[in-house]
Amino acid sequence: MTITIYHNPDCGTSRNTLAMVRASGEEPVVIEYLKTPPSRERLKELIAAIGIPVRGLLREKGTPYAELDLGNAKWSDDELLDFMMAQPILINRPIVETPKGTRLCRPSEAVLDLLDRPVREFVKDDGEKVVYPPGQV
Repeated sequence: MTITIYHNPDCGTSRNTLAMVRASGEEPVVIEYLKTPPSRERLKELIAAIGIPVRGLLREKGTPYAELDLGNAKWSDDELLDFMMAQPILINRPIVETPKGTRLCRPSEAVLDLLDRPVREFVKDDGEKVVYPPGQV
């Protein structure tokens, strides 16, 4: 199975999601999207595959979202894409693509049903250790 993750190594959620993919026995294609941003067309494809509006992929925290007034409804989808292309930090992450689907994995455990093999243990974004299925060690 081919798995691709659009990853930011400085993001805890992204690191956790990558660790969960690897814990399933898969070695994904890792695209550090701040170094190698997706093309505009690829970004549109990912948004469509996830099934969210363009605005749904905007990241607010730690970005120029507020100073650019991106919460304002005046911006069209094309304009929002322009902002994401100009400043990839505005693209929320991690995005994981597998044969089972494409998803913005926030929280990181959203990746679990995209994987072929189960992940028995993982640590949630808030630091909580989870054993899956519950009650087993």
